[in-house]
Amino acid sequence: MDIVRYVTEGTFDAYMFQMIESKQKFISQIMTSKSPARSVEDVDEAVLSYAEIKALAVGNPYVKEKMDLDIQVSKLQLLKQSFLSQRYEMEDKVLRHYPMEIKELEGKITAYQKDMELVRTHTPSDREVFPPMMIQNTIYSDKQSAGKAIIEVCKAMTSPDPVMIGSYRGLAIDLNYNTFSKEFVITLKGSMYHSVALGTDIHGNITRLDNKIAQFGDNLERCCEKLEHTKAQLDIAKAEMAKEFPREKELAEKTARLGELNALLDLDKKEKIVMDCEAEEIESEPEKNSRDRER
Repeated sequence: MDIVRYVTEGTFDAYMFQMIESKQKFISQIMTSKSPARSVEDVDEAVLSYAEIKALAVGNPYVKEKMDLDIQVSKLQLLKQSFLSQRYEMEDKVLRHYPMEIKELEGKITAYQKDMELVRTHTPSDREVFPPMMIQNTIYSDKQSAGKAIIEVCKAMTSPDPVMIGSYRGLAIDLNYNTFSKEFVITLKGSMYHSVALGTDIHGNITRLDNKIAQFGDNLERCCEKLEHTKAQLDIAKAEMAKEFPREKELAEKTARLGELNALLDLDKKEKIVMDCEAEEIESEPEKNSRDRER
């Protein structure tokens, strides 16, 4: 069964719904695990004081303005805290994340360049000629014999740990057995490590090694593109980090006006005086009764 609620114009109903809405926002943030960067004050502080109710009852326009400004200033403060949180995150990227990523990419670029040069100097200019491969101190000058030698070494392995078995096109060759994928893996070692999973085909294994080496150029190009992109992101982050909160002036003006209204209404002071007077009256009652009894 649906419940229909009505809000009567010119009453406190709208204000009560405003309080419920504010509380619901806090509940929703908790239930959805959202935690915007800000200091959360007790929502019940939005409850009207007796002095404010009196001011509303006599039609004081400053109270309505104050209530509206309270909401606007709270929203602006929340936006500013979110803005500052994003800027702190940007500062971390500028000072740590991007410089580390740039340094890593520059290292990879240098390593690929060195490996490509090493391969170039140990590869015949005629691609129809098979580059000599050394397996366990034996040099093989044709693809078939080199492929068979690799299979034989795989069969003879008794441990999954990496072991150096030779070299190919200027790169050292390590062989190990991957117990997870259950396959033999060759790692070509230069300035970087380049791993290749082996199969059972004699010629296919050599082709896999050549294909891995042929990818050096493409990998180098991708690293260069990513480096330029990261540098551009760093420049953008520096520019964003230097920006101020775009609504800072509006926040300052409304905060100042809210202070003026608080001073003008002087609600807190009036309420405190009333409460103090009531307390004095309560305290004076026993004394009065005591004097009456003495008479």
